[in-house]
Amino acid sequence: MIRTPDAQRLAVTRLTQPFRQVLYMTQPSPSTKDTPSAASAADFDWRAAGLRYFAYNFFLRRKFGHRVQRVSVDAGFTCPNVDGTVTTGGCTFCDNRSFSPSRRLPGRSIGEQIDEGIRRMQARYRCEHFMAYFQPATNTYAPVERLRDVYEQALAHPRIIGLAVGTRPDCLPDDVLDLLTKLARRTYLSVEYGMQTMHDRSLDWMNRGHRHEAFVDAMQRSRGRGFDIGAHLIVGLPGESREDVLASARELVRWEVDAVKIHNLYAVRNTRLADQLQRGEVRLLERDEYLDTLIAILERLPPRVVVERISGDAPREYFVAPAWCLDKVAVRAALEAELCRRDTWQGKCYSPDQSPGPGVPSWRGTP
Repeated sequence: MIRTPDAQRLAVTRLTQPFRQVLYMTQPSPSTKDTPSAASAADFDWRAAGLRYFAYNFFLRRKFGHRVQRVSVDAGFTCPNVDGTVTTGGCTFCDNRSFSPSRRLPGRSIGEQIDEGIRRMQARYRCEHFMAYFQPATNTYAPVERLRDVYEQALAHPRIIGLAVGTRPDCLPDDVLDLLTKLARRTYLSVEYGMQTMHDRSLDWMNRGHRHEAFVDAMQRSRGRGFDIGAHLIVGLPGESREDVLASARELVRWEVDAVKIHNLYAVRNTRLADQLQRGEVRLLERDEYLDTLIAILERLPPRVVVERISGDAPREYFVAPAWCLDKVAVRAALEAELCRRDTWQGKCYSPDQSPGPGVPSWRGTP
């Protein structure tokens, strides 16, 4: 049944209000600023809180004992498919300004960007604790000395309690991984790998300049180093079927990632994707199509995997299509309503024998 956005919000409020009350009434776990691995598994039982998937805000509140918001930081890096190292032109769908507020504020120091990000977040939320999110471009694509400097600048800010670093799987040499390992011993650290898909034909369409084997190599060398591993997954890539997307989701399960960001393919201005869309060469998913595949992915994820994102969007001045994903509240409401209607949840179709896969030794519990 198709509902208007207002009807969806009302329906979801009625269905989930008791769950939300439980979420905010639960006692917070102790702060983990000094001992980032101190929280027990019981602290993260999102099912006991009445949720239908392991939402990122729930994870952060339970881990740190209070609300935590990410603030975007731009260290001025580029990407190897922009500067000519592997190719030129960047990803087919990408304009960093469209998804990173910090890329739209050039010339500011790391500290100034954090201060601005905090002001922006506090205008929207009641929050006193923040994580520096190195978001635009490839944030491990620089000499290790430069990386250490920018990471330390962020950690020196008194309101920052952890780091998140977005990168490509082909930009993690061993000396950079060693630096990240040392940082993870001092603070909470999440490293996000832009897998996007496991299918090489789709990586070629994106102009990524690497194959899926780069992700496999990065996982083999990153596991067990003490930082959380996240991965990005795009739904709706041209030529990919629903089963193709689920195969990519199973690949993330196989490698035991800690968190996922899932979003629909969307177009922003001044990209090759926008041009392809205008020429009628690409079709973007409708909301109901996307939600159906998203739910299938969630059902197959282990309950321990944090879901950091369930849709994508961009500022209106950059955005082209599809229009439905601009209303994030309505998308979230529609997802929650459909999960309730189907009486399904994250992990419903997951079996523990799905991971780790062949040739992937389990590292859970390693120091």
